[in-house]
Amino acid sequence: MTQIGFVGLGKMGGNMVRRIRRDSDHEVFAFDFDKGALARAKGAGVIGASSLADLVAKLTPPRIVWIMVPAGEPTQQTVDKLTRLLDRDDVIVDGGNSKWTDDKRRAKECRKAGIHYVDVGTSGGVWGLDVGYCMMVGGAVKAVKRLAPILDVLAPASSPDSVPAIGARGWLHFGPAGAGHYVKMVHNGIEYGLMQAYAEGFDLFNKSEYELDNAKIAHLWNQGSVVRSWLCELAARAFEADGNDLHTLSGYTEDSGEGRWTIAEATARDVPTPVITASLYARLYSRGNGDYANRVLAALRNQFGGHAVKPSRTQRG
Repeated sequence: MTQIGFVGLGKMGGNMVRRIRRDSDHEVFAFDFDKGALARAKGAGVIGASSLADLVAKLTPPRIVWIMVPAGEPTQQTVDKLTRLLDRDDVIVDGGNSKWTDDKRRAKECRKAGIHYVDVGTSGGVWGLDVGYCMMVGGAVKAVKRLAPILDVLAPASSPDSVPAIGARGWLHFGPAGAGHYVKMVHNGIEYGLMQAYAEGFDLFNKSEYELDNAKIAHLWNQGSVVRSWLCELAARAFEADGNDLHTLSGYTEDSGEGRWTIAEATARDVPTPVITASLYARLYSRGNGDYANRVLAALRNQFGGHAVKPSRTQRG
């Protein structure tokens, strides 16, 4: 039996602790500022803590504390506080969407206190509770081996063709701190491109002269097609729930930041990434960005060629 503490019980963290408790005898302790989330975790057999200090006190050394809070300052503050609370040979795990360069810096800072730092790029979303998570791991071998029993439970069920040694089916150790989130960053960049390709294809269907059912097309494509995928399955679910026009949704699309990091890293290494870059730009346009550039285009066409322009809504009013 392995003992682990969790900080952050949102959509991902909450489901992860439930999966661990449901599918193993590992002991899970957790802390979250959201008392409702903590209560739900307790209902699944998780032992709650009232603070980070209380969480650390409840764990038996050498401890493992897994962080699932938003990337950036919330993660940094949590790591800083835990570094002051934990003892030598304890392990901090960041399972969020941190930038790999932050992992390298944090690992160096943790080493000064004798604490191990492991980064786990986690993919699976809200479906992970049922089907498991794909996890990309970075950190020292000793710390990863200690974490392995938890990773095995969080990963999809093993099969005879599981990857041997450090890394069962569903998770793999890629190298020192930062390696896990580096692989996850590129994973997310690829995800942007795949999603954009599906979106553009279904947009064309929606404007076709034929009366096409996007849900049926998505289901068909998953029957042996070259473009079959989980994303295609999710597209089918979305169209079934909302119809071809997806009438309950706006076209506003956020980005997590990892596509930007992928493009910046690719540029620094002279690696062309036109698809990933275009998919990020499409998300920026979805938020109403680019309108000024379009007005400049219209103005230039009018200036050099006398081409007609359409007045703005303000002018029309």
